[in-house]
Amino acid sequence: MVADAASRQVVMTRTMRSGWRLGAGVVGLAFVLTAAGAVLGGPDEVPAAPAAAGAVTPGAAPGQGVRALQARLKAQPKDAGAWAALGAAYVEEARAGGDPSRYPQAAEAFARSLRLRPDGNADALAGRAALAAARHDFPAALRDADRALVVNPYSEHGLAVRIDALVELGRYPAALDAARRADARRPGIPVFTRLAYVRELRGDTKEARRVLELARNAATTRADVAYTATALGRLAWSQGGYDEALRQCGQALKAEPDHLEARECRARALTGKGQLAAAIAEFEEIVDRSPLPGRLVALGELYEASGRPGPARRQYEVLGTWAGLAKAGGVNPDLDTALAAADHGDRAEALRAARAEWQRRRTVHTEDALAWALHRAGRSEEALPHARAATATGYRDATFLYHRGMIERAAGERAAARASLSRALELNPAFSPLGAREARRALDGLEAT
Repeated sequence: MVADAASRQVVMTRTMRSGWRLGAGVVGLAFVLTAAGAVLGGPDEVPAAPAAAGAVTPGAAPGQGVRALQARLKAQPKDAGAWAALGAAYVEEARAGGDPSRYPQAAEAFARSLRLRPDGNADALAGRAALAAARHDFPAALRDADRALVVNPYSEHGLAVRIDALVELGRYPAALDAARRADARRPGIPVFTRLAYVRELRGDTKEARRVLELARNAATTRADVAYTATALGRLAWSQGGYDEALRQCGQALKAEPDHLEARECRARALTGKGQLAAAIAEFEEIVDRSPLPGRLVALGELYEASGRPGPARRQYEVLGTWAGLAKAGGVNPDLDTALAAADHGDRAEALRAARAEWQRRRTVHTEDALAWALHRAGRSEEALPHARAATATGYRDATFLYHRGMIERAAGERAAARASLSRALELNPAFSPLGAREARRALDGLEAT
């Protein structure tokens, strides 16, 4: 049982100050990017669980992998493969435990590996690519993935991270081509899940679901089952299928009872079914262990929807601490900052962060973030082209449609606003505890006049 809100916040603040369990996922690729773990194995190419970004041993706790590799390197300090595996284990530990202080350690481990074996070291190059992606430096991730593939064109490591980097740079046709090439070279769960996400970004949710089902049917380990079932659950939730989401995430939790992504999927599905108390209890436990920005916002909004503004405000306040710790670990948090601050923080900072990220890369997510930050700053006319660009690929995301509808309404385009807001609520009626409520109010007002 989680303590009362005040006690929880003390724990959360202490947690954040120590840097424990900080998140490094990209909002747009928060789930799929974690599949990097499926391709970052140890020095002997032991397959890793797809939910782990660099795990060395399937099902093993990240700390156990790090300790085993440290012991190995103490005995064999010139083992280049073990140094590459240690770097991958540090990246996984940062992802799973949310500790960005591991990233400099990972960088040093990869550098040691490359000094020991400067030529033909595809593992270290692919691992360094995954590290760059975790830090949101996607041009560097793409460069290192390409270098790894020059060494080994069939490197599952390099193939997977290359897809991730292209997606996060907004190069969707190239990402689809890369996913198809990877599927031809190294078909398997890491590639299947990425191919599904690229299809989803193009609006083809039917094909995305089919590919994810192939991945789940190919799963042979508990970690694989949990990962693929959670992916199916999240896709179902995004399309308003709350019962299906609960069923899929239930299968994931049967395979791995403490799978945090599956628990988050379950909490969001419970929210969709109106079971707010159960969703809050679930999110409280998740956030206590892994206070990522999206989870902090979700819990805060659930508190607000339940008439508890004080606890909600404290969740939003932690976001600033998260951003500071992320920067200290070499992570660029601008996209996360923009999305959270636009609704629950400093709107000027939200606009600054959104502009900075949009200048670095043009994705549907950066277009949406910039559009919303501009709108919240009172610049809806300027926001409208970005809101339309965010939905131009056909990506079926209720939040994007909600943002577009609210911006269209503010810009005086009432018919377009009605269409966008209606589509958002038809697609996923509970995409956000507060956003869905606001969308209904806005739609009611438009229809009344």
